[in-house]
Amino acid sequence: MNASLYSAPQELQRYRQRALLVGVLGLALCGVGAFSDLQQFFRSYLLGYLYWAGIALGCLAIVMLQHLSGGRWGIVTRRFLESGTRTIPLLAVLFVPLAFGVTRLYEWADPHHVAGDPILQQKQLYLNVPFFLGRAVLYFVAWAALAYFLNKWSSEQDRTADPTFSRRLEALSGPGLVVFGATITFSSVDWVMSLEPHWFSTVYGLFFMTGQTLAALAFVTATLILLASRKPLSDVIGAGHLHDLGKLLLAFVMIWAYLAFSQFLIIYAGNLPEETPWYLRRLQGGWKWVALVLVLFHFALPFLLLLSRSLKRDARRLWLIALLVVVMRFVDLFWVVTPALHHEGGFHLYWMDLAAPVGIGGLWLAFYLRNLSKMPLLPVHDPHLEEALEDAEL
Repeated sequence: MNASLYSAPQELQRYRQRALLVGVLGLALCGVGAFSDLQQFFRSYLLGYLYWAGIALGCLAIVMLQHLSGGRWGIVTRRFLESGTRTIPLLAVLFVPLAFGVTRLYEWADPHHVAGDPILQQKQLYLNVPFFLGRAVLYFVAWAALAYFLNKWSSEQDRTADPTFSRRLEALSGPGLVVFGATITFSSVDWVMSLEPHWFSTVYGLFFMTGQTLAALAFVTATLILLASRKPLSDVIGAGHLHDLGKLLLAFVMIWAYLAFSQFLIIYAGNLPEETPWYLRRLQGGWKWVALVLVLFHFALPFLLLLSRSLKRDARRLWLIALLVVVMRFVDLFWVVTPALHHEGGFHLYWMDLAAPVGIGGLWLAFYLRNLSKMPLLPVHDPHLEEALEDAEL
C-alpha cells in the first residue's frame, strides 16, 4: 500500500503554528505573573503540566494495550497515539521549572517544616529532594524508552512491510504495561499525593492511570473525528470505528467513576482522622459545586449518552462527548490538585490556573501536530489494516 495516500492534510501546519503562538503567549503571561506571585506560578504550572503529561502518558498506555488486544479502533488511532507518546521528551524539558519549584510546592521539601513534623521525619528517607528528582529522571527514561521502541518498530514496519515488527511490538507491550503501571503509581504519589504527605490512598496510582487513559482516549477520539472529515481519512473512517471508540469511552468513564466512588466510600466508611480531611477539604465551600459538576458531567451525562448506539456512530455527537470528557478531565485534576496547594481552605481559581494549562498545552499541541504530520495517518503495512478498513461500517 502506498504510504503517500495517507499523508496528513496540509492544514495541520497552520494549526501547529496557531498552537505554538498560543503556547508562547500563555507561558509569557505566566512568566509575567511569576514576578508578582512566584508561589502561585509554580502551583498553576504544576496543574497545567500534570494535565498535558497525563494525555501523553495515556497515549503510551493505550498504544501498548492495542498491540496486545488488537481491534480496528487501534489501527485507525495508532498514529494519533504514537504522536502523543513522542511528546515525552518535550515533557521532560517542561518538567525543569517544577524541579526548581519543589521547595515551594511540597512541604516535605522544607527542612524547617520537617523539623516540626514527626510524621514527615519518618517519611524523609523517601520524601527528600535529591531522591524525588532522581525518581523523576527514572520515570522519564522508562517512558521515553518505551515510546522510542514503539515508534521505531512501527515506523520500520511501514518502511519494510516486515510482519515480524508486529510480534516485537506485542512482545514489548506486555512488560511495558507493567513498567508503565509501576512508574505511574510512583509518579502520582510523588507529584500529587505528596502535596498532602499525611494522607494516603492505595488506589491512587490506578485512579491516576485510569484518568490519564480516559483523557488520552477522549483527546485522540476528538482529534480523529476532526480529521475524519478531510482526505485521506474521510475515505476510510466509518461508523464502525466510531462505535468502537464510543464503547471504549463508555468503559473508561465507568472505570474512572468506579474507582473514584470506591475510594470515597472506603474513606467515608473508615472515618479515620488521617484520611477524611482530604475529602472534607474538597466538599466544603465552593469545592462542593465542583464535585457536583464532576458527578453530573464527568460521569452521569457521558454515561447516559454513550449508552446510545446511534450516538456512538454519529461523528458530530461523539465528538461533542469526547470534547466534554477532555474538559472534565481538567476539572477533575483541578479539584484534586488545587485544594492541596491552598491550606487556608475555600475555593481558589487564579488567572494563571488557566494561563499555564493553555501555555503548556499550546506548546504540547504544536509538538504533537508536528509529530502527526511526519508519518502516514494509518500504519500502511500493518497485517490487520485491510481487515480493519473493510469492516468499518459494521
